[in-house]
Amino acid sequence: MRYKDKVTIVTGGSKGIGAGCVRVFVEEGGATVVFCSRNEQEGKALEADANRKGPGRAVFMRADVSRVDDIRRLVDETAARFGRIDCLINNAGWHPPHQPIDAFSIEDFRSLLDLNLVSYFAACKFALPHLRKVKGNIINMSSLVASMGQAGATTYVATKGAITAFTRALAVDEAAYEVRVNAVSPGNIYTPLWQEAIDAAPDPGQCRADGEAAQLLGRMGTIEEAGRLCLFLAADATFTTGVDHILSGGAELAYGRKTRRS
Repeated sequence: MRYKDKVTIVTGGSKGIGAGCVRVFVEEGGATVVFCSRNEQEGKALEADANRKGPGRAVFMRADVSRVDDIRRLVDETAARFGRIDCLINNAGWHPPHQPIDAFSIEDFRSLLDLNLVSYFAACKFALPHLRKVKGNIINMSSLVASMGQAGATTYVATKGAITAFTRALAVDEAAYEVRVNAVSPGNIYTPLWQEAIDAAPDPGQCRADGEAAQLLGRMGTIEEAGRLCLFLAADATFTTGVDHILSGGAELAYGRKTRRS
């Protein structure tokens, strides 16, 4: 019970990596986890399942992190109900369909910035007065593509690169309060979004095989592995701040064919 009696907020926590964080912090950390998403049905289902398993507890709050007032309410209600906030995991976000820059509108980019980046800034701003009291920590979910680039994803990669840079800058400022700020940059983690891509592919089996083969370890990561890295950062990595932690199975290593031919 490495995070017993601690209170963690997870945004975008009803599925994917966010759900992995909720499960690990509740089941392995023994923490109280307040998590949000826009999908109330998914959120309530995860809340019930996590609480059946324990030994920590999960509390779902419906919130749309593209709305600043929802983020403020999430933080304020968590602090009021539980008296403290020890860890904030900013995870909510979206990856638009792959397409060239010509196909993205300016409004597309602005909307994605609000969801993927401004929400992180707002959650940090509202949570930090509580985190400073307990010398807590922040974990911002970035992406491997922030450092590698990705075809057809200029808007998404821009938001993730900004998250990584924001994490480092905030770590510098918050060190004075002994609040640690770190990033996690996943590569291919098997999530519902990945399954949607597999299902939509002309050859689903080949799509899944290609996804697995992109890593040196020959498979995609799991949402629980992402959750365990976050629990390690929150509970154990007490001398680590301002670091971007790659969770990729070695996807970025070794040479490979890069030229795209028609």
